[in-house]
Amino acid sequence: MNNEYFAVIKELLQNLEEYQMKNVDKAAELVADCIMAGGIIQAFGSGHSTAAAMEICERAGGLIPTKRLVDPTFGSFERIEGVGTKFMKKVDIRPNDVLILISNSGRNPMSIEIAIAAKEKGAKIIVVTSLVSSQKLHSRHSSGKNLYEFADVVLDNMVPDGDAAVSIEGLPVKVCGVSSIAAATLLQTTMLEAIKKMVAQDYFPPVYMSDNVDGGPEFNEKLLTSFFDRLYHV
Repeated sequence: MNNEYFAVIKELLQNLEEYQMKNVDKAAELVADCIMAGGIIQAFGSGHSTAAAMEICERAGGLIPTKRLVDPTFGSFERIEGVGTKFMKKVDIRPNDVLILISNSGRNPMSIEIAIAAKEKGAKIIVVTSLVSSQKLHSRHSSGKNLYEFADVVLDNMVPDGDAAVSIEGLPVKVCGVSSIAAATLLQTTMLEAIKKMVAQDYFPPVYMSDNVDGGPEFNEKLLTSFFDRLYHV
């Protein structure tokens, strides 16, 4: 049986490797500089985009100084202006930090307001979005701007309009979203390149060992103590 989804993903990954590695390198530079300067990586995605934020936070093989900003509404209010501004009043983000924002459309106020607040505090911003879609969409925020316009680096996930990518004869809508796989690939690649940059500068990158291997919890606990005040507060 031929499965069209595999073909779509293979083509997407090839395109990301061919066209996004320069941007990945720029993003990796920001991440490496952030960690070596004592900052942390913070990641936010509203609704389903939170899956990509989870991909790089608090998991084996990932950087320890990472924190996922959790939307308590699970995306229910992402279209309402003012929610992101209110949310950021409780977020501890500092000039040495890097904020990664994931939004396929990049048009909704919540993510845009989070970006604005982070910029005001001096943090660098990496945005993962679909440029082909976002550049055609009207912003739902009063600034008139979409999320990618606030980024220091844009990682274009290169997914088609509407995210779903497979057509089925007789069905009026496409099926099978691809943005989660694209975002995870871009972000994991960014973390890999950032860690390599740190090692090349003789800096020991704090990376989680799996808690499910012998010695893992003890290894992680020693490193976590250095970041406790940043990681366990909003």
